[in-house]
Amino acid sequence: MAKYTPPVQGKLGQMIDVVVLLVMTIGSLYIPLWLGLAGSAHESNVPENPTWESLGQNAVMVEKWNQLGYADAASAAELISSRFDYSFSISSLLVMIVVIVGYYAIMLRFSEKEYREVIAEKFNQS
Repeated sequence: MAKYTPPVQGKLGQMIDVVVLLVMTIGSLYIPLWLGLAGSAHESNVPENPTWESLGQNAVMVEKWNQLGYADAASAAELISSRFDYSFSISSLLVMIVVIVGYYAIMLRFSEKEYREVIAEKFNQS
């Protein structure tokens, strides 16, 4: 059996591959932020006329807030009462699973010929 020789790619093809991969990487990181699907979503429940006690802060905590430059409870209330929103959509999760599994299946299908040639070269030496 003939020894497997992988296809040779020219310099221009390599440069195009690098640019495409760079665009895809940046796009995969930026598009979810642009569509509002990622990022730090906050929920804030600031009480009206906040006091340190209503915000659940003890004397040591108040002292630390003062050292950070927050002189009164009203100035620190937004930061103290802010909570992350950990909710998610089941449909978005399912779509993401389908995309990842689909990508894997497509990559296996496209490279099936090369896989078979390499396996035949390595293991069918008769």
